[in-house]
Amino acid sequence: MKAILVNDDKSLRWDDVPDPVLGNDDCLVKIEAAALNRADLMQREGDYPPPPGCPEWMGLEIAGTIVEIAEGAKEKSNWKIGDKVCALLGGGGYAEFANIKYDMLMPVPQNCTMVEAAAIPEAFATAYLNLFIEGGAKAGDTLLITGGNSGLASVTIRMAKAFGLRVITTVRGAAKADAIRDLGADVIVDTSKESLAAVLKVQLEQGYGVDVAIDCLGGANMGESLHYLNRGARWIMIAALAGTKTEIDLKNIYVRNVRIIGSTLRSRAPEVKAQILADLVEKVWPKVETGEVKPTIYKVLPITEAETAHDILYKGENIGKVVLRVCQE
Repeated sequence: MKAILVNDDKSLRWDDVPDPVLGNDDCLVKIEAAALNRADLMQREGDYPPPPGCPEWMGLEIAGTIVEIAEGAKEKSNWKIGDKVCALLGGGGYAEFANIKYDMLMPVPQNCTMVEAAAIPEAFATAYLNLFIEGGAKAGDTLLITGGNSGLASVTIRMAKAFGLRVITTVRGAAKADAIRDLGADVIVDTSKESLAAVLKVQLEQGYGVDVAIDCLGGANMGESLHYLNRGARWIMIAALAGTKTEIDLKNIYVRNVRIIGSTLRSRAPEVKAQILADLVEKVWPKVETGEVKPTIYKVLPITEAETAHDILYKGENIGKVVLRVCQE
C-alpha cells in the first residue's frame, strides 16, 4: 500500500510501505479520508513521535470501511465487513489502509459524510476529555477556549453549547472573528486589539467568570489571565503555540483554588481512549445526528497534496478542519 512519508528535509512524499499486519483484536480499514491535526505537524518536525507499535507515518483520525476482521475482534465486537467507521489512531492514518483495534472504532454518525466523519475522532475525543473528564464541566459553567478558529475549537465550542455551557473564545483579527460567529460562542475576543485578561476581568465582575479553560496557546496571556477566573477553576494546557514561558502569581493560584492541568489525548492508555470513544457514541452521537454538534470542514485535498494541506495549518489559515481524501485505484 501507499502512505505519506517524511523525507530527510521534512518534505512529504506518497510512497510504498508494507501492508498492515492484523493483530488478533484488529480490524482492517480501507481509508477514505484522514483529517489533519497540529500533532501531525509536530510529528513531521520530529517533536511528537508515535506511540510504540504505531506506524511511522502521520494521521490520528480517519474514516473508512472495514474490509477484514481478525478472530479476536469478531469475538469481542459486533463489527461486520462493510461497516462504515471512523477511528482514533496512535498514528498511521495518512495511508490507504490501517489495522485498528476494534474498540478504537466508532460507527459513522447518521447524516455525516465520510469527510465529516474523518474530522470527528481526535477532535471530539480531545474536546470531550478536556471538557468533561479533566475540566468537570457542567451546564451553566463558563468555558474559555483559545484559538477559536482551530479545528478543535470549532468542535469544542459547539459541544460546550450543546451541553449548556457559556463560551468565551479568542481569535486574532476581525476576519477570523467574523468567520467563527456561527459556531455560537457567547464572547469572541479579538486579541489583535483587546487584552484577554482585561476582557476576563470584566466578565468576572459581571458574574461570568471562567470555570474551565482549554488553552492551546500559553504564552504571556496565560499567566495574566489566571487572575480573573472563578474560584476552583481548571486551566487545561493542551499546547503552547504562543510560547512555553509565562509568569504566574502563585498566591493567586492557592487563594483562588485554581488548578493548572497538562493534558494530551495521545499519551492516554488504550483503555482510557476506548472509554472516551464509547462515551462519545453514547452521549455525543445523538447531538451529532441532530446537527447540534458537528465538525467544521475548511478544505478537502487529495492525500497526494498533504504538504499543501500542512501549509494551511502552519500558516493558521484554516477555520475548522483540513481533510485529506484518500484516492485508491
